[in-house]
Amino acid sequence: MNKPILRQLWQYIHKVHPWYFLLVALVSLAIAIPALRKNNEQMVQLREAVYTADRDNGDVEAAIRALREHVYGHMNTSLTTGPNAVHPPIQLKYSYERAQATQQQQLGPGRSNLYHEAQASCESENPNMTAPDLVACVEAYTAARGVQLGTIPDALYKFDFTSAKWSPDVAGWSLVAAVLGGVLFFVTAIYRWILKQLIK
Repeated sequence: MNKPILRQLWQYIHKVHPWYFLLVALVSLAIAIPALRKNNEQMVQLREAVYTADRDNGDVEAAIRALREHVYGHMNTSLTTGPNAVHPPIQLKYSYERAQATQQQQLGPGRSNLYHEAQASCESENPNMTAPDLVACVEAYTAARGVQLGTIPDALYKFDFTSAKWSPDVAGWSLVAAVLGGVLFFVTAIYRWILKQLIK
């Protein structure tokens, strides 16, 4: 390519300054960070609504559905955080206890107190016991006294949802714009430098 053509190309290229793309990337990043935080905060509110519905014997199913839809549809909404996080992250203690009570009624009047004894014993051993550990402890306690309990299905009180890797919301599109702006910044900066060297 001869120099007159390179100079003509430079007339167009030098008008597109790389700093414009860097500015786009930084502004987009400034929008994405609060949007990601908002996604997470809304997840926390919806998770608390699930726990409240569980405690108050409200519409747990609707609360779980709202949480699931938000987590599946938005970035930065992972339910599990930290190295010592409980898995699965949603364990509904009161739903489990209600299922227990139903099962207890089916034992008959002669053994109705066994559940209470088992639960009291297990909770006195470890007051912060997770729901799955409590289930195992109660079953072991009753089995040692000759009563085999039916297993309460996990689907009644344990839940886990996977956060979206990317979502078409403000956070998602802002991140796309930030990455694209960053890439274009480097590409145009390198291209301008090469073109400058060629027309010298």
